[in-house]
Amino acid sequence: MHMADALVSTGVAATMGALSVAAAGWSIQRVRIENDEKKIPVMGVMGAFVFAAQMINFTIPGTGSSGHLCGGMMLSALLGPWAGFLTMIGVLLIQCLFFADGGLLALGCNVWNMAFYGCFVGALLIWKPIMAKGADKKKITIASILGCILTLQLGAFSVTIETLLSGITELPFSAFLATMQPIHLAIGLVEGLITAAVLCFVYEARPELLWGVGEASAAEGRFSYKKTLGILAAAAAVIGGVLSLFASAFPDGLEWSMEKVAGTAELEAAGGAYEAAAGIQEATSFLPDYAFKGSESAMGTTVSGIVGAALVLLLCVGACYLFRLFRGRKRQTA
Repeated sequence: MHMADALVSTGVAATMGALSVAAAGWSIQRVRIENDEKKIPVMGVMGAFVFAAQMINFTIPGTGSSGHLCGGMMLSALLGPWAGFLTMIGVLLIQCLFFADGGLLALGCNVWNMAFYGCFVGALLIWKPIMAKGADKKKITIASILGCILTLQLGAFSVTIETLLSGITELPFSAFLATMQPIHLAIGLVEGLITAAVLCFVYEARPELLWGVGEASAAEGRFSYKKTLGILAAAAAVIGGVLSLFASAFPDGLEWSMEKVAGTAELEAAGGAYEAAAGIQEATSFLPDYAFKGSESAMGTTVSGIVGAALVLLLCVGACYLFRLFRGRKRQTA
């Protein structure tokens, strides 16, 4: 659901950018209040996992379309809405700058559509109430599916609204909306099942890693904290480096909807701001579209998956220390 710059006007881009920055600022404040240093490695590992998982587009049968994980619901279920949101920003930033996935001007829109709803709506309105009296695999599965479906529907709706308010494309709102919502309903269902599988694994392996669940859970984990993170990190490497080679070649839900309505997903926008943004991305994206420049070698996909996941991990962990998001709990003195 990564929006390209050609879908948004500079005014809409600036507005959504400001809203996303405000949400990020609020999240930083809340993370500092929580002050839980144990979240740092989880942010890095799960950020890498979501990056890798997003590289696998799964086919939606009978449509000629595909979808991929957004990840906001998964991250917030593990980290809480605030740390989860900041981690999602790290994923989207690396995708935008180093892989030219999603427009630079549209970055604020993509953060809002893919991260805000998943992390805040999914965590606070779906996950938290369902887990209020304790967790089990059934509740985790229900919360995952409901959360992913609802938040993807909100994200898809926001894409159509942002496109409508921008007014720089010929995509008719009603037709665009009528294609975006159903296809993302199917994508949300699949994402919900994937999210449920990952979170159920974490519940069995180390239940205290789940937000709002761990401390109240009496269940004992099957693995140690380090081993659980190690398994997730290894999974990210395998997914990004190997399984990404088998991703569906069909267009994703947004591209498919654009092709259905406008006949093409390749839209262009003229103007100084668009040219400047494109120039920055061209200079920073060393693996555009997750491939070597001018090459169709499968090795480009493998390198993109591994390098991208590593960059997200380093960015998330590095930002925690650089901006002192977690300052460490003061030792109590006698």
